[in-house]
Amino acid sequence: MFRWYVVNTYSGHENKVKSNLEHRVVSLNQQRAVRQIVVPTETVSEMKDNQKISVERRTMPGYVLVNMDLNEDSWQLVKGTPGVTGFVGAAQEPVPLTQSEVDRLLHRGEPAAASGDGSVSRRPRAQFSIGESVKVVSGPLSDFSGEISEVNEDGQRLKVLVSIFGRETPVEVGFDQVKKL
Repeated sequence: MFRWYVVNTYSGHENKVKSNLEHRVVSLNQQRAVRQIVVPTETVSEMKDNQKISVERRTMPGYVLVNMDLNEDSWQLVKGTPGVTGFVGAAQEPVPLTQSEVDRLLHRGEPAAASGDGSVSRRPRAQFSIGESVKVVSGPLSDFSGEISEVNEDGQRLKVLVSIFGRETPVEVGFDQVKKL
């Protein structure tokens, strides 16, 4: 029975382990035992040099998901792959993921899912926190500095307290209208 298992890898070697596993599946003729290998990622929007860019990030650094029929051969195939440190779960028998865990990790069922296999989702990422000092770089209040009092991740908006005529005034701006000081 095909189930999803979590494989522990060296951190930063997830994509290498995925390609090594895919190569070993073919070379050891185990295509019938291993269906899919996924490095869970998401695409997040970030501000860099006042430009909004999309960056792909791993949601589970150090782990790879494998959809496979667990038997002695497939277990040895995965365990013997360079960069794999083991399965997540009990010491002797790996514990498969539940369907709700798989859906959450692969971002299935979300309206923002961006790829056919569900391994990538798009979500704004707030790199700002309350109390942080920022400078407004565009709009009518450009060149004003202030402190963040509220962060709205869904709307990608910030409420910043800026000093206008000696008074703290709350101003709502977008993530792309400010930069950190």
